[in-house]
Amino acid sequence: MNPYMAQPLPTLPLAESTSRIAEFFQSGALGKLLEGGLFMFVLLALLILALGVIIERYRSLKMLEADPTELQNEVVDLLSKDKVEEALRLCEKSRGPVPAILSTGLRKYLVLRRLNYDQAQTEEQVIKSMESSGVHIVAALERHLPILATIASVAPMLGFLGTVQGMIVAFGDIEANVGQQNIVQAAAAGIRVALLTTAFGLIVGIPAYIAFNYFTGIINQFVLQVEQSAADLIEAVSLRMTLGGDDKS
Repeated sequence: MNPYMAQPLPTLPLAESTSRIAEFFQSGALGKLLEGGLFMFVLLALLILALGVIIERYRSLKMLEADPTELQNEVVDLLSKDKVEEALRLCEKSRGPVPAILSTGLRKYLVLRRLNYDQAQTEEQVIKSMESSGVHIVAALERHLPILATIASVAPMLGFLGTVQGMIVAFGDIEANVGQQNIVQAAAAGIRVALLTTAFGLIVGIPAYIAFNYFTGIINQFVLQVEQSAADLIEAVSLRMTLGGDDKS
């Protein structure tokens, strides 16, 4: 026999390879998932969906971390010098929801001033335009958050439902095997498997609930920033129009 010829690779017996595959599926987290039954796969789908929403919202809301105070001060300073166009260009160059809302108000103010609207009408229209823009931006920021709220509520309930279904099956097995095996041992095994869905439901629901409250807090803080920005802008507009009226007189 030629020693340089390729030797055949050793093969595992079919029974041994089958047992290793079965052991792989019965061990670790995958084994617990399969033990829990159908409800575990539904909860796994909810977990994947929740993680997708959390990642997407986190990346979208990162832009709210920028402090708009410096921009607001610059805009107010430019308005006090009657440089409305320059203030508008500054807001349009800046990124984020607050600059977008400020630019909406400034654009409206610029148009109304050219049309010679009085101070009361100008303030009213500027406020309405900023409120309308703010509503649309907040709606965009809250996108997909109802999905997180739903998962936070539904996942634990699905876990409890899976546990109830597992308990029904476990007690059915106990009743069918009365006298054939230890009832306590059979009940303990069935209840252990049934409680897996409750644990997994809470594992899915609690992070979703925390993420929902975290994102809601960020958006509420942004709403306060928008209200403060609108108040500062209206105050600057009123002051500018008052000074402009005094200069004309």
